[in-house]
Amino acid sequence: MSVNKVILLGNLGKDPEVRYLDSNRVVATFRLATNEIYTDRKGNRIRQTEWHNIELWDNLAKIAEKYLKKGFTIYLEGKIKTDQWVDKEGISRSQKKIRGINITIVNKEKNKSENENSVNEEREEHEINDTINESFSEENFNEDIS
Repeated sequence: MSVNKVILLGNLGKDPEVRYLDSNRVVATFRLATNEIYTDRKGNRIRQTEWHNIELWDNLAKIAEKYLKKGFTIYLEGKIKTDQWVDKEGISRSQKKIRGINITIVNKEKNKSENENSVNEEREEHEINDTINESFSEENFNEDIS
C-alpha cells in the first residue's frame, strides 16, 4: 500500500494559463508559492519561498480560468506527477508537478505581506483567513461551468 497526497497552502504567482485540447479536454497550469519563515542561529528572520508547478484538468481547469488570479491564496490537495521526456540533444529530462484534485479559494485579495516587511509578517505563517470563499473538487463537480 502507498499514498501519494500533497497538501499546499500558498499564493498564485500569476494567472493560470489555460489550454483547450482535442476531445474536449482542458488543462490549467500555474505556479504556487509556499513560504517558510524561521529564525536562524544568528537571530535573523529568514523567509524561504518554494515554487510548485500546479496542473488542473477539465472542470477544475475551467474553474481556475474563471476564478483564480495572481496573488490569490488557495488551499490545494493533489498528487505528485512526474513528466519525463528526451530533449533535442537526446538528454533524458524529468519535471515534478502537482496535479490538483481539490482546491479552496482562501483569500481573493493579494497577500500584501508577501512583498512588505511590515507588521503583517508578525502573523504566524500557518494562520488562515476565517472566511473561505469557494471550494471545488474534481471528484464531485460534474456541472458544466461554461
